Amino acid sequence: MSNNTPEEIIEEITHSHDVVITQQELNSSRRKVVSKYIVAIAFVLLVILFSYFFLSAEELTLLQATLNKDNHLFYWMLLIGFGAEIVAGSMGMGYGVICTSLLLIMNVPPPVVSASIHSAEAFTSAAGTISHWQLGNINKKLAKALALPAIIGAVAGALLLTYVGERYAKITKPFIAAYTIYLGIKILQNAFKKKTVNQQKKKSNITVLGLIGGFIDSFGGGGWGPLVTGTFIKNGHTPRFVIGSSTFAKCILTVASATTFIFTIGIQHWNVVAGLLIGGIVTAPFSAMLTAKLPTKKMFVVVGVVVIICGLITIGRAVFL
Repeated sequence: MSNNTPEEIIEEITHSHDVVITQQELNSSRRKVVSKYIVAIAFVLLVILFSYFFLSAEELTLLQATLNKDNHLFYWMLLIGFGAEIVAGSMGMGYGVICTSLLLIMNVPPPVVSASIHSAEAFTSAAGTISHWQLGNINKKLAKALALPAIIGAVAGALLLTYVGERYAKITKPFIAAYTIYLGIKILQNAFKKKTVNQQKKKSNITVLGLIGGFIDSFGGGGWGPLVTGTFIKNGHTPRFVIGSSTFAKCILTVASATTFIFTIGIQHWNVVAGLLIGGIVTAPFSAMLTAKLPTKKMFVVVGVVVIICGLITIGRAVFL
């Protein structure tokens, strides 16, 4: 076990990674990752298609009825998962915030919102982690230092949301909506902030960031990226290793959060989980390529405005309805 202090770990992510990767090597690595993804997705689709022919007429009718229940919610989740993953792939944040905002508008209970998002995100974040690992973007010491407090915060957030979300749903929903509005404002700030050159690096408390980030992500359904990743980058640390290490820790806390929800409220609204999961996983390997030519600043603005409007609608419904 490393005895490095948090300050030494932070210093290492700037000074110990002097490996230069050419654009050609980076593109080659990305192509390999995408190719593996395509093979895996094709295999899963073939298995599903093969299984389809062995279903009886009654089972097919039941499957169709399940997919179409709750006003075709499954298909709406497919669309949301697809769009949220495109945004997350280009901005490094926003998946949980967007999903939470839209699910709250659909009157899904807050514990089910966070449980569904983290259940789906456990797979999408794992896919992102594998990609960052193969591209050499993960600083192991930073990832480990973030992961443990993130797990503690995620479990605490899930337990608290399960309690207050079940008993005080009318209060919890506007509170979470207000939090998403705050994140929307932060996203807008990212859109208009000026890039600084040779910014003096500030100290970042890894333990506190991991603990708070894990808690609010689990309780609010999202927020790890804007808080943790955003703080490190804002303080002048190398974005490549920050994003890779943060994604790894995010994957760990997501699994911890989803597991806690499973043991406390069980698996509810599986059609929400399945829709977000399929939409996100299918999009994940292509999101970086799809968004490479899109104007990032405009995407920040659009996402920030949408999140704020969704939060205001949720609060308005809670107050006036």
